[in-house]
Amino acid sequence: MSARLVVLVSGEGTNLQALIDAAQDEAYGADVVAVGSDRPGIKALDRAHHANIPTFTVSTKSHETRHKWDEALTEACRQHEPDLIVLAGFMKLVGEPFLKAFGGRCVNTHPALLPSFPGTHGVRDALDHGVKVTGCTVLIVDDGVDTGPIVAQASVPVHDGDDEETLHERIKVAERGLLVATVGRMVREGWSVDGRKVRIGP
Repeated sequence: MSARLVVLVSGEGTNLQALIDAAQDEAYGADVVAVGSDRPGIKALDRAHHANIPTFTVSTKSHETRHKWDEALTEACRQHEPDLIVLAGFMKLVGEPFLKAFGGRCVNTHPALLPSFPGTHGVRDALDHGVKVTGCTVLIVDDGVDTGPIVAQASVPVHDGDDEETLHERIKVAERGLLVATVGRMVREGWSVDGRKVRIGP
């Protein structure tokens, strides 16, 4: 029986599309059963509709407090009984209700080799620092900003002529591959979290 993935998105949905494409193969071990967003009218939701995947939108503007929004997001995800939740370009921090329900079962990606260069400008910060190698990280979501236990990483070289856009495009390619491979391994082999260490497999 395939694992149930709920994917949360905020933008274009290229990582979502990679997961949808991978799930077409039964051997992948997972199905995207729902796609959720924090805002309507984005391309990622169009991708889900095209693939006949149910969608939901939980907007922060529709809730009095961030806590109430987090409770609503948690309930919307829970209705689809996910085995794993994937934040695929989801540009909101989840809070206590969400983590209480799905802690250890939610992964995110970041365009740098954590713990270096966390936050929303990981690519720019790596360039400004002059590193020769950067990359991407899949991590378990916790209550911090890109501070969760690291599941997997891939390196990407920094070229002398790189600017933020060219480097980020190469990182995105690596990120899609890493996310698809890591989620596939997690659902097929299982995973465990012990402090800051994540183990895939028995």
